[in-house]
Amino acid sequence: MIPRQICFADLQKGNIANVTTHSFSRQTTLPDRVDNLAALMKSRRSVRKFQAQPIPRELIEQVLEAARWAPSPHGRQPWRFVILTKAELKARLAEQMGSTWQQNLQMDGQDPEIVDIRLDKSRQRILTAPAIIIPCLYLEDLDRYPDEKRQSDETTMAIQSLGAAIQNMLLMAYDLGLDTGWMCAPLFCPEVVCEALELDTRLFPHALITVGYASADPQRRERLPLSTLIVRYD
Repeated sequence: MIPRQICFADLQKGNIANVTTHSFSRQTTLPDRVDNLAALMKSRRSVRKFQAQPIPRELIEQVLEAARWAPSPHGRQPWRFVILTKAELKARLAEQMGSTWQQNLQMDGQDPEIVDIRLDKSRQRILTAPAIIIPCLYLEDLDRYPDEKRQSDETTMAIQSLGAAIQNMLLMAYDLGLDTGWMCAPLFCPEVVCEALELDTRLFPHALITVGYASADPQRRERLPLSTLIVRYD
């Protein structure tokens, strides 16, 4: 495939801009991307099934560049990212996280057959995603306080900013013609993820973002009305 520079906002105008994408025959399940932020946020979807089409590194780096501009406490950017594209690494991660999740599901008293089904679905989401981004919390550069309360609040601010960084990535990926899925499995076993991937133990894996080109339309969930979400407006 030959990379080309194109801005989705200017598709109809024919203008050239600085967003890299790739020209290839898109599946009909993939909707046209949009040319304004409000429509982009409403169009983004969570995808579980991807085509086998590999993702060019330059697209992944543009997604990560979007994360870099998220707001963060004191501007410290308390996040780091792990990117997986190799099948053996994804398989190792899925296997070791799966063992932990299996123990948790059994502890919850779930039926063994249901446990096996859920484990297999989760494993397949990881194994079949062309690329995986693991956002990790990194607290080493944050302020230090003598009391536990403020230190805990500092960590909470870092977690909030990690969510903002992830949202930036999801929106940029969609604008580039990619789809994503947000899995929270690493949050429940960060030490397992670090061991499986031989990561610095100062990193706290918080999520697993699958990235690729959707092979099927996901089911969209209804959003609560704004009137429900606003609890006070004076």
